[in-house]
Parts: sequence; structure tokens; C-alpha cells
Amino acid sequence: MRFDWADRDTHKVALDGAAAVYLVAPIGAADPAPMVELFLQDAVDLGVRRVIALSSSALPEGAPGLGQVHHLVRTMMPEWAVLRPSWFMQNFTGDHVVAQGVRRGVIVTATGTGRIAFVDAGDIAAVAVRALTDDVPHNTEHLITGPQALSYADTTLVVSEFVDHPVRHRPVSAATFAALLTGSGVPADFAEILAALDTEIAGGAEDRLTDTVFEVTGRAPVSFREFCAAAFC
Repeated sequence: MRFDWADRDTHKVALDGAAAVYLVAPIGAADPAPMVELFLQDAVDLGVRRVIALSSSALPEGAPGLGQVHHLVRTMMPEWAVLRPSWFMQNFTGDHVVAQGVRRGVIVTATGTGRIAFVDAGDIAAVAVRALTDDVPHNTEHLITGPQALSYADTTLVVSEFVDHPVRHRPVSAATFAALLTGSGVPADFAEILAALDTEIAGGAEDRLTDTVFEVTGRAPVSFREFCAAAFC
């Protein structure tokens, strides 16, 4: 069925008969909370009990953007969970700017030597399934990481083993990175947010590991090397 965040009539059609919702806020919106709040109100009015929202490890409850969505989900829904995954391993494939860098042989970021515990989207999905379907609501946030924290320089060494050309990391300033994103078509306000997140990574904000995937699903998370072996071979 058709769904449009900006068209409230489509919300009600999508929610009709639903007991639980997996919520991905409007992509690329610097302030998604106003649209999400209307959607959640419709969900409550139509009898939805549980909402599982996708957020980010970089944005705690109350932070601008997805942090505001986190607060809305926790305070408006009877049953809830907010998934706060680290950066996706899948950023290295497909159309993402990092994947474009892999194909060119140079990944450009403003992260410096900061490390990230990249996580496989399949592991995020496995946590989401449990949060959506477990009899007892989780009613918590889940900080989700992979099993190892890596700098982008570290990742290029691994990626280079599985592609037919060498890949390196080129660190740049946050301003330069924001300009590169804007030049590739990313809205300027969202590019500034992404550049600021890179600056936080450079300062160590994402250099952490959790056991969430194992604790919720009962299995170990996929490693970056395992992901690359499957994605590039």
C-alpha cells in the first residue's frame, strides 16, 4: 500500500489492523519528530500497542532528530523499544558514499583515527524481530554493535583483501566532508549533521562494544571480515 510521511491519510490505511509497528523515521529529515508524532498519535488511536523504532547509537533520547523520535516512542506508546545501532556494515556496499569510495579506492571521512563497532543490518533485524514479537515487551533501548571496533583505515585493510584493487582511507576536515556530501546531493542541513557525527567519532564517541545481539537473539554478531567475505566474494 502507499505510505507517505507527509500524507496523514496514508498513515491510517497502513495502521489499520496492526498491533505492532517497526518505525523508520523519514530518511534525510533533519527534524523528523513532528511527522512521527502525528503518526504515533494515529497509531494509538487505532489500537496499536507496540512500536519498535530504528534510531542511532550516536543519538541518545532527547537529542535533536532521532533523539526526539526516541522520546516520543517511549512516552506515547504502551509497549516500545528503540534500536540504537552503530554504523551499518552495509554502508560499504550499494550506493552509500562509503561504498562509492570502496569502488574508487578511497574512502573519505572526517573520522580521523576514531573507531566504530560496525554492525551487520541482519543482526539489527534479528534484534528487531525479537522486540516486535516477544510476548513480554522490551520497553527499553537497545544499543547494538558489532563484535569489534575498527577505524576506517582498519576497514580498508580488510576490504582490500576481498576486492580487486587496493582501498585506502583519506581523512578530511568536517567542513570539507560536509561540502563533499552536499556536492553529492545530500541536503545541506543533513550533511552538516553527518559531518558533526564524524567529528564525534574522531573523538572516540563510537569506540565501544555491547553484547546486545547475543543477549537478545542468543547468537554472536557477524564480524566485519565475515561480512566482507560474503559481500565481496
